[in-house]
Amino acid sequence: MQKDEIKKKIIEVINDNRSKIIEIIEEIYKTPELGYKEEKTTSIIAKAFSDLEINFKEHENLTGINALLKMENPGPTIAVLGELDAVICTEHPDADPETKAVHACGHNIQLGVMYGVAAAFKKAGVESELAGTLNFIATPAEEFIELEFRDELRESGKINYFGGKQELIKRGSFDDVDISIMMHSLDLGQKKALIAPEGNGFVGKKIKFIGKESHAGSAPEKGINALNAAVLAMNNINAQRETFAEKDRVRVHPIITKGGDIVNIVPADVRMESYVRARNIEAIKSANKKVDRSLKAAAMAVGADVKITDIPGYLPLLNNEGLDLILKSNLLNLVEKEEITVGGDFTGSFDFGDVSHLMPALHPFFGGVSGDLHTRDFKTKADEDAYILPIKALAMTIVDLLYNNAAEAKKVINDFQPLLKKKEYLSLMDEFAK
Repeated sequence: MQKDEIKKKIIEVINDNRSKIIEIIEEIYKTPELGYKEEKTTSIIAKAFSDLEINFKEHENLTGINALLKMENPGPTIAVLGELDAVICTEHPDADPETKAVHACGHNIQLGVMYGVAAAFKKAGVESELAGTLNFIATPAEEFIELEFRDELRESGKINYFGGKQELIKRGSFDDVDISIMMHSLDLGQKKALIAPEGNGFVGKKIKFIGKESHAGSAPEKGINALNAAVLAMNNINAQRETFAEKDRVRVHPIITKGGDIVNIVPADVRMESYVRARNIEAIKSANKKVDRSLKAAAMAVGADVKITDIPGYLPLLNNEGLDLILKSNLLNLVEKEEITVGGDFTGSFDFGDVSHLMPALHPFFGGVSGDLHTRDFKTKADEDAYILPIKALAMTIVDLLYNNAAEAKKVINDFQPLLKKKEYLSLMDEFAK
């Protein structure tokens, strides 16, 4: 078959499977779960792949699945990813009454897109025309939340890292993967797709200021006010902001999670959390040193102690020009040129950034949704643009990569120079955790 014939057949299958795709997306939306707790969501995805008769296995002692669909000819392995978890947004009208979880992140859409791509290739019966393997990975815990819960999992030896893709990298799930692909939803206004985005990485921080309690009314001079240390720390961090280079896109946003015990006792136990974000690894390290310096100086100023615990966050999101160009050529067959944005600057973070440092990675954004991510206003407004368009675009891109003995995929792989090898990556995670 000619390549265009394969794409046409796959598009027909996607159109025929439209109602099932939407059904799965909506079913997942109704059962939002937080990271490393996505049992119901895993079951939904597992059943969907079982119905497709695609062999899969659940991640050992972890939520999510890994399913392989092999072409008849050997070749590179392309991973297609979808994220399982939701976020907490109490104000969202569809938030779970008990957990306050809701898919205001669009991860239910990602899973539906992953399923839609799998169904397209399985049902089109084009395995004999392509070379390689598709590896569908449903990944847990992308949202960096509930840090105390994840710390308990780590202390008990159930996980190594707070991020799901980090954990799967450590466990070897990406060892045999040559290229990774996924998508994300975003309110793009009148646009339908955004390609070649860049995003920040970050390190997470837990901070504890330790003072000395005393009666706040009758003997404040006998105490050491840990809350004053925290306030000074925030001011010290603010004084650092003019030292951050614009090109590094540094963002530091601490919050106080515990301000004391009761109002008439000088606060002796005050806690904070923060991210330190930046556009590259060295900028993250540099900014983090300045933040640590600010925290220590604040404690010293009032005579308190401070305990700083760094947690490996996510690496900056990198794009791959070769993959972006292939995706764009397929998008131009589906939408108008004016409906595509090339290049995007995101100071938020994605754990797919870690994957993008190890191998060629494709992470476009698709519209069809309205409202900011993680807010009460986020919702789907156009099923075709939000669900079906990304399935078609990614499936057609995969055809390009695996056609003609996977010549395009091999070119992308050969042209790629990883910023980190797996061993270097794991060493970096250890360094961030000191």
